[in-house]
Amino acid sequence: MYNIAILGASGYTGAELIRLIANHSSMQIKALGANSKAGQTMAEVFPHLRHLDLPALVLIEDIDFSDIDLCFCALPHKTSQEVIAALPKDLKIVDLSADFRLRDPEEYTKWYGNPHAALEQQKEAVYGLTEFYRDEIKTARLVAGTGCNAATGQFALRPLIEKGVIDLDDIILDLKCAVSGAGRSLKENLLHAELSEGYHAYSVGGTHRHLGEFDQEFSAIAGRPVKVQFTPHLIPANRGILATVYVKGDAQVIHDTFMASYADEPFIEVLPMGEAPSTRHIRGSNFCHIGVVADRIEGRTIVIAALDNLTKGSSGQALQNANLMLGIEETEGLMMAPLFP
Repeated sequence: MYNIAILGASGYTGAELIRLIANHSSMQIKALGANSKAGQTMAEVFPHLRHLDLPALVLIEDIDFSDIDLCFCALPHKTSQEVIAALPKDLKIVDLSADFRLRDPEEYTKWYGNPHAALEQQKEAVYGLTEFYRDEIKTARLVAGTGCNAATGQFALRPLIEKGVIDLDDIILDLKCAVSGAGRSLKENLLHAELSEGYHAYSVGGTHRHLGEFDQEFSAIAGRPVKVQFTPHLIPANRGILATVYVKGDAQVIHDTFMASYADEPFIEVLPMGEAPSTRHIRGSNFCHIGVVADRIEGRTIVIAALDNLTKGSSGQALQNANLMLGIEETEGLMMAPLFP
């Protein structure tokens, strides 16, 4: 039984980690850090978790890490790097923030607006897209979880770029993300009256921070610069991401490529040719559904990917990585069926 600490337990991804670990056969939660809610119980902060026997929320500096085997950091970017730099050097860590995703510190400064404050830790961080970095994650001390938008787009595009079956200079990624992807902090634009009964594009024109991950990963696969045209949209739903990707390439070849690439992946489901996925069919699960549809314009194809931003896009991915780091079966605690309806 491995002892687990969760820092940032009062946020959505922290609560999702607790929900998942509660049914894990080899992990027990020993410490919960949440500076803004320190002194409270999880039942007070998240009443849906009141049935669980959990430690009280405490200040991060009050946690004794001497008997902790692995720590999840579900803290905001910038805060996370500062906290992780001060943690024991032999502690295994899965970070859910953006702080260690970009390998080049200058790229981090470009996309996040401040210099990186934990450069030594950055050097050892492994990018946490499990299906593509599995071997590196198994031996890592620090794993950097991907952005939820970045994960969705990569599941829809990485195999196609790697196998060279699409035009790398003509990729359009249109993505819709539920509101929990923006976190739990109070923000005017996330009020019910501001968000409901409509949806809107944001970070239009190539300013979204997850583009740093797309640029880094796609260019590395292709061996030359690859830049996708990407527009995210905020939708009035609690959970889910739906990415619609427009590419130049043969639909049957693209579908065959996905089938071969994801044949042994327990959490990636490639739908029958011509079938489009829906966020309602992956909600609350660690699954990603991918569909391929031939466009009416010859030589063009539509790829659609759906996943739950809090599970497969964040906390589920983090647990998948932690399982590998601790030598546990990768699927442990993650094979629950999606919630429906």
